[in-house]
Parts: sequence; structure tokens; C-alpha cells
Amino acid sequence: MTASNPLRDEPARHLDTTAHLMNGISSPLADRLRPVHPGGRRRTAPAAARDAAAPVLVLVAHGSRDPRAFDTVRALADLVRALRPSLRVRLGHIELNEPLLPDTLAALGAAPAVLVPLLLGRGHHVKRDIPEMAATASARARVAAPLGPHPLLVETLHARLTEAGWRPDAAARGTSAVVLAAAGSRDPDSAADTRRTARLLAGRLGVPVVPAYASAATPTVATALRALAARGRPDVAVASCFTAPGRFATQCAAQAPGIASAPLGAHEAMGRLVLHRYDQARARAGTRPASA
Repeated sequence: MTASNPLRDEPARHLDTTAHLMNGISSPLADRLRPVHPGGRRRTAPAAARDAAAPVLVLVAHGSRDPRAFDTVRALADLVRALRPSLRVRLGHIELNEPLLPDTLAALGAAPAVLVPLLLGRGHHVKRDIPEMAATASARARVAAPLGPHPLLVETLHARLTEAGWRPDAAARGTSAVVLAAAGSRDPDSAADTRRTARLLAGRLGVPVVPAYASAATPTVATALRALAARGRPDVAVASCFTAPGRFATQCAAQAPGIASAPLGAHEAMGRLVLHRYDQARARAGTRPASA
């Protein structure tokens, strides 16, 4: 495998690359997908009318001091709008960035909303923080499931690894593995979700995938790398299981012995996953999904 780790080796170039990637994805997709349903069918006028009357989709990002994070989630919001142009889409952050989620909800007034966490498993933010903020909304605000685990998340992880240069041949698979680097949480459900994502990714890649964490959980990325080397698998790539760039994603990538993939970002599969979680939440509420 060719070693490539742009987050670790070339941070300045990565900043430019990330911005160009986000612009390159969202703008063409907005033109190409605007009239088309995510499943490939052209959206009908009744479907567009249902979207316009549907609850607002509020993307809930964590927030970060890294400016790339805000640019990335904004690009993902643009992608969701391109996939379903009649649907009202807003953005709110749990902390650190504006608009904060309570402010986004207050601006909606009496409009109902479905909050889709841009988080990858069940943890404190999904179970406590976001529902508590949703409870302050003037109108009903339902909280959707987090993005992971799900096959569309795995599709994005696979794509980002491939973009980073991960292409082991059949002979190399015996010594190859992947560390799935995630933020970490003390909540056991969060760890269970990350392990499930790792199993799904291992099935897709055909090599072992070991979950590891930047904080609050074990093993760390360094520990996972040592364990894999001891098992005779020194050729390890780090898959970034983070929605957007930030401190944890950068720290995990810096520990990769070779390839480290970019964060998930505004990949088309991520946009479809956001809409899937939105429709699931509406269906649980007893309303007709906007994609029906």
C-alpha cells in the first residue's frame, strides 16, 4: 500500500483540499440532483409539495474550533438541500459554533422540526443534550437516530479509504487491517454502535477492522496499532469515523503508520443517510415520509 496521510503530513495542503472537496461536491450535485429523488426517480409535484409542508430538517452538528468543521457541515447541509430541494433544511450546533441549536429552534417559531444528529452513535449528546434542547422548541421537535451504525455510513468510510489510497491486493490482505478511529464516549451504547460499524466495514473490506478512540474509551489508536502488529498485521490504515475535521480527527490521523482517510464530510451517501434518518423519525411519529 502507498503511504498517504494528508492530515498528518501536509496540514496546510489539506485545508485547501478540504475546501475544494466540499465546493466540488456540493455545487455540481446541487445542479445535477436538484430535480431528482435520492432513489433516482424524478420528483413529482405532489412530492415536492409534501416536502414544502413537511417538518423542517435540522442538522445538529457538535461544533468545533477548527474552521474546517463548520465549512464541512455547511457543505453537507447544501448536499441535503440538493438531494431534496423542496425540503426546508437548517443547521444548529450543540456548542462552539453558531447558530447554536436552541437559537435555530427559536428561529423556527411554530414550525415543527426533525433533528438529525450528525453524530455516529448513541452517546450523551444524543440521549440527553439534544432532547433537552429539543424540549425548548415552541413547536414539536422530534429527534432522529444518530447516523451510525448504517450501511450508508460504511459506504462513505469505504469511499474515503479508497480516496486515500487504500487498495490492498489479495496477497496483501493477510498483513493488512484497518483501525476505525472514533471520538469515544463513556456510554456503552456508543461503544456498541462503533463496534457494529467496525464489523460492517470489515465485511465490506475483507480485513480485520478494530475500533479505537480519541478519548473517554479504550483502546486508543496507538494501542490498537500495536495489537494488530503483534497479530502479524503491520499494514494498517486509519479510517476516520468523524463527520468533519477537528482536533480528534487530526490527532488520530497523526498516529497512522501510513494511510489515514479524510473525515466523512459531504459525501453523497452521507446526504442520503441524513434523509433516511429524517424519514425514519417522521414515520415513527405516524406521518408520511417526505420521500413517499
